[in-house]
Amino acid sequence: MTNLANLASHVGARIRLLRKNRGLTQEQLGEKVQQPQSYIGAIERGEKNISLDTLERIVVALGVEPGDLFVSYLRRTKKDELEKDKHIDAISLLLRNRPLNEVHIISNLVADVLKALDSKK
Repeated sequence: MTNLANLASHVGARIRLLRKNRGLTQEQLGEKVQQPQSYIGAIERGEKNISLDTLERIVVALGVEPGDLFVSYLRRTKKDELEKDKHIDAISLLLRNRPLNEVHIISNLVADVLKALDSKK
């Protein structure tokens, strides 16, 4: 498999993860980006190379940055990384519409929990 095929599969898997985290079906995402559900499915399976225009419409529809589709590409061989990315994205979605002061409080709580976990190692 070539690097391009690996990248297409990775980006497709990331689109699937982000789409599902947002509660969208392939059909709903397709409507948002003006593409048929079958095309979205082919993208998610890494079977289609998409244009930058389509990529831009997908990131806008998902409310993510373009770079979010490439997260962990170099670590893609680790099976747990995709699951980890799923949870990180879900946390990000929970925080996105919260006021800054609440995000700050939650950030401090997370830091405290991580310190406690690290001290037990």
